[in-house]
Amino acid sequence: MNPAARNVALPICDMGAAGQPSPHHDNPAPQVRAVFEHIWRTRMAEVPILNPRLQVDIVGWREWQGEWLGVLVTPWSINLMLLPRGGGRFRALAMDERQSWSFPSGTYEFMGGDEEGLGAYQICSLFSPVLQFDSHEQAVAAARAAIDALMGAETGEAVVAARLDEARAEVQPVAERRMSRRLFLRGGR
Repeated sequence: MNPAARNVALPICDMGAAGQPSPHHDNPAPQVRAVFEHIWRTRMAEVPILNPRLQVDIVGWREWQGEWLGVLVTPWSINLMLLPRGGGRFRALAMDERQSWSFPSGTYEFMGGDEEGLGAYQICSLFSPVLQFDSHEQAVAAARAAIDALMGAETGEAVVAARLDEARAEVQPVAERRMSRRLFLRGGR
């Protein structure tokens, strides 16, 4: 673990009126990146499922139905992510709670999270772990395909699933790679 990374000061996002999460009025993509880079270099630094070819990235970030939506790429997962902007539907969720969101391609369940420096957020897992990606560019392409399919008005859940399957087919699954026990326990590195 990098000792200098532990001392990074991150702003705290407070709860607003009536226990609602404070909205992010400005695009929070740079803040999301900074918080998850800090997590990568501290809490996740020694986790064996990290893909060393990936880094933290934000893909397709946009305002959507009064909230912020995008894809978070990390060396351990790729997730759709929602943050409050003040649209009124976003709620801070406990670990065991889910919130359903309807998109042009269908309805999906999101889980809650909360990080110092970011506040409440919701995620929907696309890939976890992400060891099947041979490059950061492949991971970003899969994230872009996912957000495009999610927001495509003419698409349905079957089309989203097909596009994700296509993105997955472009990378070799971990299960099909020749891997020693040691390599497996070290996350394919």
